[in-house]
Amino acid sequence: MINKVNQRRRNVRKLLVMSLVLVLVSGLLAACSTNTANVQGAKQEAAAPTNSTDAAKNTAEQVSVYPLTIKDELGHELTIPSKPTKIFAPIMEDSLVTLGIKPTMQWSNGVSPQEYLQDQLGSVPQISFAGGLPSFEAVLDSQPELIILHNSYASESGAYEKYAKIAPTYVFKSASTDLNSSLRTLGRLLDESDKAEQAIKSYADKAASARTMLEGKIKGKKAAIIRFNAKGMFFMNSNYFSGYVLKHDLGLEQSDLVKDGALEVSLEILPELDADYIFLVNDGNQGDRYFNELRESEVWKNVPAVKNGHVFETSKDYWLSGGFIAHVKVIDDVVTFLQP
Repeated sequence: MINKVNQRRRNVRKLLVMSLVLVLVSGLLAACSTNTANVQGAKQEAAAPTNSTDAAKNTAEQVSVYPLTIKDELGHELTIPSKPTKIFAPIMEDSLVTLGIKPTMQWSNGVSPQEYLQDQLGSVPQISFAGGLPSFEAVLDSQPELIILHNSYASESGAYEKYAKIAPTYVFKSASTDLNSSLRTLGRLLDESDKAEQAIKSYADKAASARTMLEGKIKGKKAAIIRFNAKGMFFMNSNYFSGYVLKHDLGLEQSDLVKDGALEVSLEILPELDADYIFLVNDGNQGDRYFNELRESEVWKNVPAVKNGHVFETSKDYWLSGGFIAHVKVIDDVVTFLQP
């Protein structure tokens, strides 16, 4: 009996010892796990910015394109130290607005600015180009941080050298000749490349939709644009503005008369005008005299497009402007004209 009692006591002691060992092992494992987690957390905290300001600073450093050193299309090198907020880009206001940017001043012909943009630029001061490029003092007065010139005339006239003393100055050879390219360049200069690509795609979709809609009206057809101003009547070719839209974006062929190099319109050459569609653009009604003379001419009345009722009149300034906002409006007009 005594032996049995002793055996039970020994078994109880073994169980107590095993339980104690298990408790100790569990404690050691928990401590190791906690230490490992603490070490990993400390490493993560050390790698992360200490506050939101540091995080924003690191993000800005990763994406900033400035200072940006670049050559313009005429080979001038310029450096833009930081994202410019005051920009002078006469005749390119359409493209700036497309990128969500207001210029520090807007172009004017001396009478009015580009009217179709005034819902966006009504509060922006105007600067007149009636007498040519504005003076050094006039441009300096607005204190631009970046100057963008839409064609090479500024360099040829000597204005570039003066403007470049005011702020970094970028010159295009001809920004309106290839709008996709010039908008991409603006996007790079102003760090708005994503907006530029979105606008290019949106316009391409718009033009493709209009081509499909008008296919039966424009396939194999020729067009001519006659512009009227205070100096007379002139053909617009397919290299720029609404002429570019008709030819390259909508697919209307250019009249052979214009294609062969005719610029000034005279009554004598009207019998040679082989256009299926003719678009008349009165520049701010400054060409009223010539506009009325043409419409009253017997020669004009015998032009095939006139006889067929395929002459369309507009005085809207976006037909004489370069930019996707203007070009969309031209497309809308053509759709309305050809599919009333």
